[in-house]
Amino acid sequence: MSYKPEGYTDLAPYLLVRDAEATLAFCETVFDAARLRVFPGQDGGIMHAECRIGDTVLMMGEADAPPATLHLYLPDPDAAMTRATEAGAEIIQPMTEKGDGDRRGGVRAPDGTAWYLSRQIAPGSAG
Repeated sequence: MSYKPEGYTDLAPYLLVRDAEATLAFCETVFDAARLRVFPGQDGGIMHAECRIGDTVLMMGEADAPPATLHLYLPDPDAAMTRATEAGAEIIQPMTEKGDGDRRGGVRAPDGTAWYLSRQIAPGSAG
């Protein structure tokens, strides 16, 4: 038996969100996420939930916490931004190229999470 579930990365981002079901639905609609494990809480909410976006497992739990910010590379960030706004997100940074080799824009999902959607368009400098 492996030390982790099959197909999981060693490191997974973990969000604290007010409404995990809404966050899962947003990820499914906008990023074609696959819902993985969902564990209900005693209060009727969700104690823990997971979805896969591309090659990454995103974990979350419900709490009254400040919103998170995530950066996500996608093959077509413009299309994802369109889906995000159709799903109720507000644009916080229009799609733009700032000279760092990426085309990037940002949206704030209905749950408050900020998603920066990006695609590399030219080699940038690393480290």
